[in-house]
Amino acid sequence: MGYRLPLDSLPWQTRQQQVTPRDSFEGFDALDPAGEIARRYSLFEPPTPYGVQIQPQTSANEETDHESIPHTALCIEPRAGRLWVFLPPLSHLEHWIELIAALEATAKACDIAIDIEGYEPPVDARLKKLAVTPDPGVIEVNIHPAHDWQQLTTNIETLYEEARLTRLGTEKFMLDGRHTGTGGGNHVTLGGASPADSPLLRRPDLLASLVLYWQQHPSLSYLFSGLFIGPTSQAPRVDEARDDALYELEIALQQLPLGEVTEPWMVDRLFRNLLVDITGNTHRAEFCIDKLYHPGGGSGRQGLLEFRGFEMPPHWQMSCVQMLLLRALVASFWRSPHRGRPIRWGTALHDRFMLPYYVQQDFYQVLAELDQHGFKFDPTWFEPFFEFRFPSYGEVQHQGMMLRIRGAIEPWHVLGEEVTSQGTARFVDSSVERIEVRVTQFVAERYQLLCNGRAVPLQPTETPGAYVAGIRFKAWQPAFGLHPRLPSDAPLMFDIYDRANQKSIGGCTYHVAHPSGRNYDTLPVNANEAEARRIARFWPYGHRSGTILVETERENPDFPCTLDLRYRP
Repeated sequence: MGYRLPLDSLPWQTRQQQVTPRDSFEGFDALDPAGEIARRYSLFEPPTPYGVQIQPQTSANEETDHESIPHTALCIEPRAGRLWVFLPPLSHLEHWIELIAALEATAKACDIAIDIEGYEPPVDARLKKLAVTPDPGVIEVNIHPAHDWQQLTTNIETLYEEARLTRLGTEKFMLDGRHTGTGGGNHVTLGGASPADSPLLRRPDLLASLVLYWQQHPSLSYLFSGLFIGPTSQAPRVDEARDDALYELEIALQQLPLGEVTEPWMVDRLFRNLLVDITGNTHRAEFCIDKLYHPGGGSGRQGLLEFRGFEMPPHWQMSCVQMLLLRALVASFWRSPHRGRPIRWGTALHDRFMLPYYVQQDFYQVLAELDQHGFKFDPTWFEPFFEFRFPSYGEVQHQGMMLRIRGAIEPWHVLGEEVTSQGTARFVDSSVERIEVRVTQFVAERYQLLCNGRAVPLQPTETPGAYVAGIRFKAWQPAFGLHPRLPSDAPLMFDIYDRANQKSIGGCTYHVAHPSGRNYDTLPVNANEAEARRIARFWPYGHRSGTILVETERENPDFPCTLDLRYRP
């Protein structure tokens, strides 16, 4: 309808004007607590059916006339048997409420139902807002902020329950039986009761502490994330974007003052160009500061920090535990800011911390440090996250030695542009998978663990006789992916190899799909069927027979903890 508005008849100066959003740091009055607007429009008389007579105004000052002409329009259109009202952009919430009250009173007086569409109300800290938005594959729900713990838990529990009653789920099952989240985010937004009261603007060292602590503890980035992680994901870590990012981040940290400051723009200026993805997008980062103190003003100055590295967990209690962990970390850093230098993880970031063992060890260190600051967390509260993120596929025992296989995580990389029949597309290579193998009571002096005939680089753990390693392999051969000439490595056959006799004393086989080679026709209908598919893909047998000759394999210098079946040293 906007294309049919007579915009050409408006003066040129007026058409150049734009609606400027109100600065969030302005003083705000209470919003009509006595219902004055509602009372005023309850006596509203609708116009006669013959329309409204417009009286032209005359003035000697032509420029003043141009400025007085409204340059926004209220569009009303009958469509599909209903009356739709398209709201114009407005700068003040008071104006929006006044307009809604007039529309409501008019609809009531005319006994007509109307549908509202168009621009959202102006961003305002006094407005309690719940937004439901369709997103690719999920329905995104942004709930209103909570001011205390009881309100927060009530909001989250109610959201999960209302979703269940409308037959919406917070989990899904893949064809192979893998239990995952919906793919949607469980992004956490932190701020103050008002933008000026935001702790992140009052204390820039709070954001610095969070960024630095997350960088030093990769478990916080990977334990609560979804399947899509890595430098091209929607929430890359600060050290996953650029090789020199940590060096520049360290320089920025050196410029931060301790304690409260009176310059709310300081934290934005220091971190705006560092908390980005590889393309420079500030929204697609683990710590999103788009709405903290944007240089452009308006809705970007709300004093809000968004944690984007969280995925929707399957139960509301798990979501609340995440929120409790964040509250404890913020309170801890408010008392004593976290200082230090960023750790140059290098390739160890995607070598060790893709495996559940190293993620668990690092996360327990986080809980121990919180305990020292007076925040006692029971580690059993987080066991569901480890089981959900790193599911167990099976275990076997031979001559007192236990071999366990768990799922691990793998960064997915966005591929180059491909021209398809539907146009230009960007694919993600999800054909590479990773699992963790862990052995206990293992005699490393005599035995060796093999995977598809290749030696697994077992790494010693804190427990004597216990070793761990990762297996990275090509699970399937898609039409679009890295290294299209490499065949699939599945299934994976594991052998506990006796060096003295050059024979396998036992092992197991891990299948990435149906063991018989057929493809499942439908997705699992519930958790029981998904678990059955996972169990069927693990065979507690299948080791090699006869004499086995094992080639001496050199250690991969970039990934010493991982056997990459695609790579030949």
